[in-house]
Amino acid sequence: MICFDTPGPIHTDETLALALDAARQRHIDLIVTPSNTGSTAMKLADAAGPGFRIVCVSHVYGFAGRPGNDMAEETRQALIHRGVPVVTAAHALSGAERALSGMSGGVFPVEIIAHTLRMLGQGVKVAVETATMVCDAGLVQPGQRIIALGGSGSGVDTAVILRPQPSHQLMDTRIDELLAKPLAP
Repeated sequence: MICFDTPGPIHTDETLALALDAARQRHIDLIVTPSNTGSTAMKLADAAGPGFRIVCVSHVYGFAGRPGNDMAEETRQALIHRGVPVVTAAHALSGAERALSGMSGGVFPVEIIAHTLRMLGQGVKVAVETATMVCDAGLVQPGQRIIALGGSGSGVDTAVILRPQPSHQLMDTRIDELLAKPLAP
């Protein structure tokens, strides 16, 4: 496992290369990447070439109170045209539960799971969350070994081999290997 000294998009290219190398060595054909604007997904699609399936997970519409979606429709269509599906759905580890905790000032079980995963880093939480969302969307079979990427804000700095489950079976998700992550700040 590679541990970066700091988190952030500066590690995107190295994380993508590491994920692709691991996918080749371990015969994993599916890589899930978060991508707010589509830039990271495009980079991964460019680097991957044939033989890999890539799924992009974007922010929800209206994320952080911003109107619309962070990904331009032209970029979304370009990814789809390249064979990269874009999943846009409620975030599996916040979604409606965050609305309740915001109203009540409390913490609910799914948020506790998210905070626990953040103990390993924000990118690990994002990787598990996006893999769950892709499983919910039917683009990966439950229990299939995949590589899921994560980061915090933009780019990626985390790569995880895991076997996701749909959100209603989230606790059966298995993290097999951490390939890269930043040290905790």
